[in-house]
Amino acid sequence: MSTPISKTALEQLFLDARTHSHWQAREVPDSVLVHLFDLMKHCPTSANCSPARLVFVKTPEAKARLKPCLAEGNVEKTLAAPVTVIVALDNRFYEHLPFLFPHADARSWFEGNQPLIDATAFRNSSLQGAYLILAARSLGLDCGPMSGFDPARLNAEFFPDGRFSANFLVNLGYGDASKLYPRNPRFEFDTVCSVL
Repeated sequence: MSTPISKTALEQLFLDARTHSHWQAREVPDSVLVHLFDLMKHCPTSANCSPARLVFVKTPEAKARLKPCLAEGNVEKTLAAPVTVIVALDNRFYEHLPFLFPHADARSWFEGNQPLIDATAFRNSSLQGAYLILAARSLGLDCGPMSGFDPARLNAEFFPDGRFSANFLVNLGYGDASKLYPRNPRFEFDTVCSVL
């Protein structure tokens, strides 16, 4: 049985963490991105399918490719972020199941069943994107997840062979807390939860 993490850790991951749109001019080393992935990859997905594919957009050249795909309101903050992660999904993730889930013939569950492939890839890559955010926060990074982009244009630019498809984007770096708005309201337990 695991023991609860410290109050400080809870604050860093959840209570004090905010969505950032303004960034300090501090680089995020590639070694931190590797560490981030090495944390998030251990989190659960259906049959360990792990469909997320990540593109860490860092260089000015890569940002220039990303810029035309962004909604106007997301351009400035994305170009200023040290890293933008394209959280994509592998449309043929099930081909890796003999390696990832070797104790069952899980590949056969998906082959020829496009609705199940689509739902599983989207749901689980979304989960992995959430794990990425928590892993980033645990390493002292701030995050700005967003969905304001043209998926068709982004996919054509970054995934022209069609194997991968973009799910959402996450800006990463060290946020400028002085430019945060007050935290928006959240629901109370009794408003949105039931215990049956």
